[in-house]
Amino acid sequence: MKIVAVTACPTGIAHTYMAADALVKTANKYHVQIKVETQGAMGIENLLSAQDISNADSVVVN
Repeated sequence: MKIVAVTACPTGIAHTYMAADALVKTANKYHVQIKVETQGAMGIENLLSAQDISNADSVVVN
């Protein structure tokens, strides 16, 4: 299974990255591929491509 996710919070500091870390840890635990785009205070990191999204089985927006 392939999942893509976007995490963000109003200030874009802690919760953005805490959510991304939790998603990655959980995906690894269940042997699921995941790519997480973060939209935080430092801008967009790990930008999802159109191909990433189209190849995903699931999309998570947090």
